[in-house]
Amino acid sequence: MDFTGEIEQLDSGMGSSDMRSPEVKAILPDDDDEYEEDESLVERLVGLTEMFPKEVRNLSYNVGTCVCSCVKGLYSVSCTLTWFFFSTSAILVAPVLFEVERAQMDEAQRAQRNQVLLGPNAAISSVGASGLPMAPPVQR
Repeated sequence: MDFTGEIEQLDSGMGSSDMRSPEVKAILPDDDDEYEEDESLVERLVGLTEMFPKEVRNLSYNVGTCVCSCVKGLYSVSCTLTWFFFSTSAILVAPVLFEVERAQMDEAQRAQRNQVLLGPNAAISSVGASGLPMAPPVQR
């Protein structure tokens, strides 16, 4: 018995549906055909807007423009407030810092003058840790 004859009779025709057969090539598009240009994201989104009603498109446009204008306004206000805060703090805080520094310099000059005039031990013993002169010792 010939096995090849039996296989031909049991063949369901599936073997002829491979990618090289003329029937499949006629159905599937060729890669060698004309080059189709891909759509950009904006083109796809514009194409998708057609499936929504006019009211929905208008509402989404209005919400988008409102959000955009609100963000711009918030940015403008934050820039103005930042400038106001830092310029005001420079005007109000800088003089205080300069005065504190001047007072420290005066104190350092007094201590140096006392040290030169009275000697190193006199400048240290006359001024206590609190900056006030020390009380005389108590005698018993």
